[in-house]
Amino acid sequence: MAPAAPQPAGRLLSVVLGNASTALGVVAPGERGGEVVRHWTLSSDERRTADEWAVLVRGLVGPHLDEVEGVAVAATVPWVLGRWREMLERHLPDLPVVVVGAGVRTGIPVLTDNPREVGADRVANALAALTRWGGPAVVVDVGGTAVTLEVVNAAGQYVGGAIAPGVEVGLEGLGRRAAQLRQVELVRPRSVVARNTVEAVQSGLVHGTAAMVEGLVRRALAEQDLDPATTRVVATGAYAGLVADEAGCFTDVEPHLTLLGLGLVFARNHR
Repeated sequence: MAPAAPQPAGRLLSVVLGNASTALGVVAPGERGGEVVRHWTLSSDERRTADEWAVLVRGLVGPHLDEVEGVAVAATVPWVLGRWREMLERHLPDLPVVVVGAGVRTGIPVLTDNPREVGADRVANALAALTRWGGPAVVVDVGGTAVTLEVVNAAGQYVGGAIAPGVEVGLEGLGRRAAQLRQVELVRPRSVVARNTVEAVQSGLVHGTAAMVEGLVRRALAEQDLDPATTRVVATGAYAGLVADEAGCFTDVEPHLTLLGLGLVFARNHR
């Protein structure tokens, strides 16, 4: 059963500052962790100043800022997080802010060797899945930089996960190491066995990632003694839609699970 987690009282701006891209979303309160009603994606340019971030945020979120009652942030890039802290203090000083990290209450026990080193986005994914579907659950975040897997047991505890190279990293690696393999669009190819080089690369990336995900999920379920018939397996992340249909292991797809999880963390830390 899902825990009776505190829900956000009003609409929030959830922000995930990733290595390559930044996701923004306006999260509305509701059952099972709420709903992402608006969302945007920006590049995580480390050269961008606090004032530049303010211009971008106001340009995108501006029409909805009057609805926002707080900001929840998860970051994997310390320098970008520093610029965001500065931007929020100078340009949005009236909004309460929760930055997910050490010392922040999440409401989900983290049973790893060093809980402080688990990424805030990964904890947010686990919390959102637990709140929405209950445990046990497995979350696979299919991103450009990394593919991450998180496992939540039946007792509602985060027990660990796995990290593998992301889809864009694989494509960039091919481009750097194999001179004759040009950059291609990341779309689903017509078939697994391709008849041209472009689709061969697409097949390897899409179907290869799907096969890797299926294998990781299968091994995680077996190792943790989780019943595939009763465990929710959730796809999220920028490339969830590209991979989920090819991998036969998912029960649910929620591309914005991390944004929802940040809203739940905000509710636990701000009254």
